[in-house]
Amino acid sequence: MLYDAESGNLSITAGGDAMITRKLSVHKEEKFLDLIELFRSSDVGYVNLEMLMHDFEHSPGSAGGTFTGSDPSNLAELTWSGINLVSTANNHSHDYGEGGVLTNLKHLKTSALTHAGTGQHLSQARSAGYLDTHNGRVALIAAASTFAESGRALSQRPDLKGRPGLNPQRFKTTYTVDKDSFDQLRRTNRLLGLEQKRDFQRRFRPDGVIPADTETEFSFLENRFMIGDSFSENTELNKEDLNENLKWISDAKRMSDWVIVSFHCHESGKTMAEPPKFLIDFAHECIDSGASVFIGHGPHVTRGIEIYKGAPILYSLGNFIFQNDTVRWQPSYNYDQIGLDHYFTPADFYDKRSDEGKRGFPSDPIYWQSVVAQIKFENGTLSSLDVVPIDMGYGKPRSMTGRPLMASGKIANQALSRIKELSEDMGTDVSIDGNRGIVII
Repeated sequence: MLYDAESGNLSITAGGDAMITRKLSVHKEEKFLDLIELFRSSDVGYVNLEMLMHDFEHSPGSAGGTFTGSDPSNLAELTWSGINLVSTANNHSHDYGEGGVLTNLKHLKTSALTHAGTGQHLSQARSAGYLDTHNGRVALIAAASTFAESGRALSQRPDLKGRPGLNPQRFKTTYTVDKDSFDQLRRTNRLLGLEQKRDFQRRFRPDGVIPADTETEFSFLENRFMIGDSFSENTELNKEDLNENLKWISDAKRMSDWVIVSFHCHESGKTMAEPPKFLIDFAHECIDSGASVFIGHGPHVTRGIEIYKGAPILYSLGNFIFQNDTVRWQPSYNYDQIGLDHYFTPADFYDKRSDEGKRGFPSDPIYWQSVVAQIKFENGTLSSLDVVPIDMGYGKPRSMTGRPLMASGKIANQALSRIKELSEDMGTDVSIDGNRGIVII
């Protein structure tokens, strides 16, 4: 064997959403340093970077909830932690518009972090970032289904520049309802004048952009309804985005030894813990096209694990660093939304938003306990997949919360039991051994 990469061995430690606003390297708790060592000792240390790095030099763009911003020096904190691979395609990519996208990329380019998911135009956003390790070259493709339309990257043209943004994977939702409900919805659509407005809009839009109504299917309040015998929801991948993403996965497969696909998805099935159908379909398509690992995140809670054709699919790893309540500034828009004027401060905003911790993320421990995945390949085959529970300090002051430590006791058991139960629904058996979950391969 001439090269180490020929062994087919690779180790990955993966966390979920990293919303970092504070230093990590100053802390010394044993359970924190033990967690950091998991990342440092792996070939790949991955997280989804759900925080823009900038100095608030840009006007706000489009966001939901927190407009993110962190000192660019915190990228070095991630590197200190053993993280070397990050995705940037998520619903906060456009918090500060195109300027925020490009500034974030500028700081990432000068850091030690390999990244993927956003770019100056669509091809850059769709293409892979490449991490070279002694065990081979690792490609990362990152996409998202949850985003502001203005944050979606657009292609270049011979006569016009593309638009900076993220790599999208759009989808369509259709609701099936029984005949009585269908008739009532259609009557409401007609009497409110919405049907006529959509007919008018169709005259100015390309065929298919606004689908025509039929006797069995129509559009109402931005949703598509069809008649059936029961009630159900169906989600379907946008074929253009799917084909383009699979094309770039195929490209990455030919340019590297390993391909990791990252996907940011807030959408869910019948419950927040259940992945939507389009996410399952997309994950399977990615593996079929050559991806070695599929890592999901977005809902801020964990979801189940599936082993598909020998490849691990992690539908959501939840949070990894959750410091969104110590972002230094928020725009006037956010203050206006909760009835605060310009005399109030950021701490006032965070206090009122959560009603002093009684609602939202600060009120529920499920957002503050999660897992980190340890994935190992030997001879090109998945040899082990362990999940390690983490504790992000639910109920502590915001100056402390959000930094992960290895969990133990009740919190570890809750986090692992959740993964075990949700993975069973995916046909995967997870054995709990102390403070570690072991996926039965």
